[in-house]
Amino acid sequence: MKPCRECKHPVSEQAQACPQCGAPYPAKDTWTGWGYEYRSRAEIAGLPLLHVAFKYRPNRTPVVAKGVIAIGQFGYGVVCISQFGVGVVSVSQFTLAGFAVAQFGVAYSLIAQIGVYIDKGYGQLVVSVSQLLGML
Repeated sequence: MKPCRECKHPVSEQAQACPQCGAPYPAKDTWTGWGYEYRSRAEIAGLPLLHVAFKYRPNRTPVVAKGVIAIGQFGYGVVCISQFGVGVVSVSQFTLAGFAVAQFGVAYSLIAQIGVYIDKGYGQLVVSVSQLLGML
């Protein structure tokens, strides 16, 4: 038995929630949320070389992967692999990027199911910005 980190009530070390106050994983000294997160120690321009984030904070807000290489549900970086992403090069479901492979994308150049591009675009329903402005 260990004291709960929030209310100090004795709890089992395997408890998923404190029976007294409801704190998640109360026997852990610190707890930063649900899921997985990794940040490399190497940095370039203040960003980690690699940041992988499939995690939610205790207040249930998602952790955004921010790095030179960003991998996660939400992310931004030079190279971004995510569900919702912003990057120079991005492989995402929804993205804003320089170069993108996406389901829905806005980019300088892209391959997408649905997208808007400036230079080159390929996909099912893909239009250039100039075509889009010409329609207005």
